[in-house]
Amino acid sequence: MIPFRRKLLEFAGFVVAASAFPQLASALDYPTRPVHIIAGFSAGGGVDITARLIGRWLSERLGQSFVIENRPGAGGNIGTEAVVNAAPDGYTLLLAAVPNAVNASLFENLNFNFIRDIAPVAGIIRVPLVMLVNPSVPARSVTEFISYAKANPEKVNMASAGNGSSPHIAGELFKLMAGVNLAHVPYRGQAPALTDLLGGQVQVLFATTAGTADYIETGKLRALAVTTASRAEVLPELPTVGDFVPGYEASQWYGIGAPKNTPPEIVDKLNKEINAAIADPGMKARFAAIGGEPLPGSPAAFGKLIAEETEKWGNVVRAAGIKPE
Repeated sequence: MIPFRRKLLEFAGFVVAASAFPQLASALDYPTRPVHIIAGFSAGGGVDITARLIGRWLSERLGQSFVIENRPGAGGNIGTEAVVNAAPDGYTLLLAAVPNAVNASLFENLNFNFIRDIAPVAGIIRVPLVMLVNPSVPARSVTEFISYAKANPEKVNMASAGNGSSPHIAGELFKLMAGVNLAHVPYRGQAPALTDLLGGQVQVLFATTAGTADYIETGKLRALAVTTASRAEVLPELPTVGDFVPGYEASQWYGIGAPKNTPPEIVDKLNKEINAAIADPGMKARFAAIGGEPLPGSPAAFGKLIAEETEKWGNVVRAAGIKPE
């Protein structure tokens, strides 16, 4: 009887303590209603697909709907600002990505500071880009391409998915580090850029890997290297750009952020579930289908990545004089 009474008193004390700290009480039963994940880009792209995959996992694990809202515009800034201005209660989240780090320098008059106003929750995946050339380009390696570009200054056209996009900044970093002069040709998305690369109107594109495998396998486009620091699981036969241009690295990354001042208990709960997702074999296979490799770690580790990427791409934006479209 005495042990039972002691346990009962301990439990009652715990309930009283939780009720005295509303944040703790809300974190213990979070979520109690649908959660919205804001994707700052249109449906069908990497941001949207990643948001839907992780949203489905979180819904199944936490027993509430995780609704994906696409709010495209201004390079992802419209969706980000919506999250910045949301209540810090864990019910509005952001699918954060590379453009968030780039936009901090690309746009001069943002109504928010991404590093200050968004609390990092967890990284999800990192996705390599692949350096593609039209077969008419007489280069079968990055070294040969650099020589060709130097022999034809401003005559080699580099396509991108738009000013400040991941393909653009990856290409600009390559230009700076390899010392080549490529003429930038921006498109409204990767699909039209690929179309003109296939047609020979442009000669090189640093492309996201999704949707490029068939062109590479059939020889319609030639893949020279991947942009990540190490070889990519999705294209294991390709070397890295860094093998030829020491120190070069560029990649897409995706993660979850929340409004600043979101209770740390909620952040930690989400972080734990997201890390479980990217360790799950089934989820790893789904992410691998879009070229994604797990990006595990703590909220602090994801925050460190964001800070490092913001500084890195800010330097590229300023050195290359990149302006928003």
